[in-house]
Amino acid sequence: MRLFALSDLHLGHEANRCALSSIRTRPDDWLILAGDVGEKRAHLRFAFETLGPRFRQLVWVPGNHELWTIPSIGEETRGQCRYEELIDLCRSYGVLTPEDPYPVVSLGGADVIIAPLFLLYDYSFRPSDVALEQAVEWAEETGVLCTDELLLHVDPYPGIVDWCHARCALTEMRLARQGGALPTVLINHFPLRESLVRLPSIPRFSIWCGTRRTENWHLRFNAAVVVSGHLHIRSTQYCDGVRFEEVSLGYPDQWSRTPDDYLREIVLSERANRL
Repeated sequence: MRLFALSDLHLGHEANRCALSSIRTRPDDWLILAGDVGEKRAHLRFAFETLGPRFRQLVWVPGNHELWTIPSIGEETRGQCRYEELIDLCRSYGVLTPEDPYPVVSLGGADVIIAPLFLLYDYSFRPSDVALEQAVEWAEETGVLCTDELLLHVDPYPGIVDWCHARCALTEMRLARQGGALPTVLINHFPLRESLVRLPSIPRFSIWCGTRRTENWHLRFNAAVVVSGHLHIRSTQYCDGVRFEEVSLGYPDQWSRTPDDYLREIVLSERANRL
């Protein structure tokens, strides 16, 4: 089998929905959908019904857009309940989620653990002289405000920081139980390292892009590859010999070919062969 990845399909845009059919059938291969499929449950259903028959297995992790609560379009559940609702939807289509056991697959002749993660952000991707309580105000000084501040609710947690830290603690325990015998493919919508967040036009958007709690997870949990999206800046970068893949499609004005052209094949880093 081969493993492919794509994130930030943003199927709320008609052009993206129309173009999704360009993705070719690969019946022996797996496809990672690394978050921000869309804002509506209908967007996830559209993706799963379009892509599910074309791949052996789909793997999904949530982005921030999936977690938005927008009553005007019929999306009224909030926070943890919203997430659980999406998990149920995924399972009805046989799509693997962060709440399922991590499967072991053979990739490039090596056994690897596929680990879809649900981690959020805690505003820690900010300068050391900016207090946590001032982080959003600091971003707003340059006209930057993430829509999450209006639409992403965190019930029953007191705040996004609390939900993020709870998810990190839960996920850390799950990954630690794997024992480190096999390399992993870590999949999260948000980048795991602050150094990967390079946003020349909106640098202060960084506070909505991850958490410093995961800075060394690629080493702690034997990552062969780390897959993420969110930035809408496609890239392949390396840190400590580990390949980090940003696999966004993005909004219609951010792609010019077909979504199939942007599918990223996930191949193991050389480091994986030494683990």
